[in-house]
Amino acid sequence: MASRIKLIPMIALFLASVALLIMRKDIRFNYRLAWPVAVVCALRLLYDIGNFLGHHLDWGTIGLPAQTLLFLAVAAVFALPLRERVVAIGFSLTTLLLGVTCLFQRYAQGVDRPAGLNGGDWAAVEFAMFVLILVLLSMLQALRRDTSRNDRTLHIVAVVVGLYGAVLTQSRGPLLAFAPIYLGLMLWYAVRSHLWRRMLVLFVVTVAGMLAVTTTLHREMVDRLAAVSTDIRSYSTDDSPAAIAIRERLEMWRVSWQAFLEHPLTGNGLEQFGPYVRHQVALGHADPAIAKYVHPHSEYLESMFAGGLPALLVLLLFLGVPLAYFARHANHPQESIAASAVGGLMVIGMYALCAFSDNVFYRAMPQSLYLFLVLGLAVGIGRQLRYTSPR
Repeated sequence: MASRIKLIPMIALFLASVALLIMRKDIRFNYRLAWPVAVVCALRLLYDIGNFLGHHLDWGTIGLPAQTLLFLAVAAVFALPLRERVVAIGFSLTTLLLGVTCLFQRYAQGVDRPAGLNGGDWAAVEFAMFVLILVLLSMLQALRRDTSRNDRTLHIVAVVVGLYGAVLTQSRGPLLAFAPIYLGLMLWYAVRSHLWRRMLVLFVVTVAGMLAVTTTLHREMVDRLAAVSTDIRSYSTDDSPAAIAIRERLEMWRVSWQAFLEHPLTGNGLEQFGPYVRHQVALGHADPAIAKYVHPHSEYLESMFAGGLPALLVLLLFLGVPLAYFARHANHPQESIAASAVGGLMVIGMYALCAFSDNVFYRAMPQSLYLFLVLGLAVGIGRQLRYTSPR
């Protein structure tokens, strides 16, 4: 019943967006200005449909890719003259809520690794990525020159609480990916504002705060990072790896690479990693410790496993084309356009880096966030460009 109730606002938003596209020529024109991003999202959907048909898979495997249709339409909402301040406050309040959720789960419920409102320990990584993306967007709004003092205070509080919550998840991949993306945001701010000293202070304070939390209050994160090199050195395909995340990942990556070499052009089909691993375990060709997994914990290897080199190319286009689109506008003289472009760059950067060590599109929540923000920001930039004189 609850899942059906959650569908109501999305269905209503979808129908409203389709009506806007049909009735309003100006909104369709905004889409045309953002056509590279929309086309590459549609291309990924078409390739997944081809994979589904070519491998004769169950209907359930096409459900997640089909979400793309929803967000291709929903992006029309961003073509409306939205109140940027309201949207920014909404994102920061969400960041604050998720950060507080982490604090509550850790200190009130005694959860070792907070994973948000939906999911268990296995969802901690994607939840951390979700929170850190919102943290970056809140920080971006705090840095903008046209942000009022009260709003800036809200954004900064959201950043602090969200960052602390993300640290509590003990998710190494997203936290390591966050560092270079955050540095890039600081450099963009310094270049645009010429306030290099302020940028340096902000960056040092952020890094020092995160290090203080991890080294004093929560040494679990330090221990998890310190264990990486030991786990890599101790891994061997001839020995049974213990139930440790790093060594299990290495074994999954080995098996997925082996599967890719077997079918480098056609792949093995969407959502087929689990059955393939269990078959390899039964044959004695893979360690039983990874039999419980249904994805190889690398989006790039997942694509190569499911669809071979063509699928990897589609994934790279799915990430790279929007990246190039946003990079073109990151230094636009109009503040709102530049901020939207930098927001898009940060979202894609987080997904692209986290994709090396985790699957970032295998569940509805992370895929929805990517499509919602990337398509929405692209169409929003298209709308703003219509009313902005050329340089």
